[in-house]
Amino acid sequence: MKRKSLLFFSSMVLFLLLAGCQSENTGEEQRDAAGESVELTISAAASLQDALTEIEARFEKEHPNVLINFNFGASGSLQQQISQGAPADLFFSAAEDKFDKLVNDGLIEEKNGIDLVGNELVLVVPKGSKIKSFHDLTEADKLSIGTPESVPAGKYAKESLEKMDIWNNIEEKVVYAKDVRQVLTYVETNNVDAGIVYKTDALLSEKVNIVDTAEENTHDPIIYPLGVIKDTSHPEEAKLFYDYLQNEKSKDIFKEYGFKGLK
Repeated sequence: MKRKSLLFFSSMVLFLLLAGCQSENTGEEQRDAAGESVELTISAAASLQDALTEIEARFEKEHPNVLINFNFGASGSLQQQISQGAPADLFFSAAEDKFDKLVNDGLIEEKNGIDLVGNELVLVVPKGSKIKSFHDLTEADKLSIGTPESVPAGKYAKESLEKMDIWNNIEEKVVYAKDVRQVLTYVETNNVDAGIVYKTDALLSEKVNIVDTAEENTHDPIIYPLGVIKDTSHPEEAKLFYDYLQNEKSKDIFKEYGFKGLK
């Protein structure tokens, strides 16, 4: 009886040890399958905010272990932040020159960059305004554009106004803004009589009217380059989101928000 009890006890101990090992292995397999959680920082032009937010929601449903954090702002300011060592995994610029600066400085490899979408420049005014075109801006008391040195939309706006021989007549009336969203807000709140923004931003507002569109030959091409930062801590996940932004679903979302395809 004692021998049988001992054998039974030994068998139970062995069974529990094996069960424990199996449970531990199963847990490890589950953790491996789920993958470790990774956070990516995407520095992107303010005009991309709504489209990227929708794309982000779709991406995170398909890749729940990758969390996307956006840093929206003026492309020039974002480029300077990255140049000065601010953490970022991807840069989505509203201007080629800001993007090329990071490529030339070795912070983005050319093979990991692409011109993804385009945009248009439009004149917006508060509802009921008498301003109907760029040439009516001489009648405005105040006009807002982005700061040309840091905001690509502001640079394009100044180029267009100079090309149309309007700039010298309205320069003293210009109220500069930190990005296109601030320009739009100034117009929506009637703090200025008109503003020049991207078409994609104007389409989001029910408080303004688009009254004119700048001809493409009046400014440099409005192109949005996207690239992976060379020293990203998460190259695989960064490349995953980089590729995701180029798929057909994402392209359709960009088009819904008014962006132009380049291919």
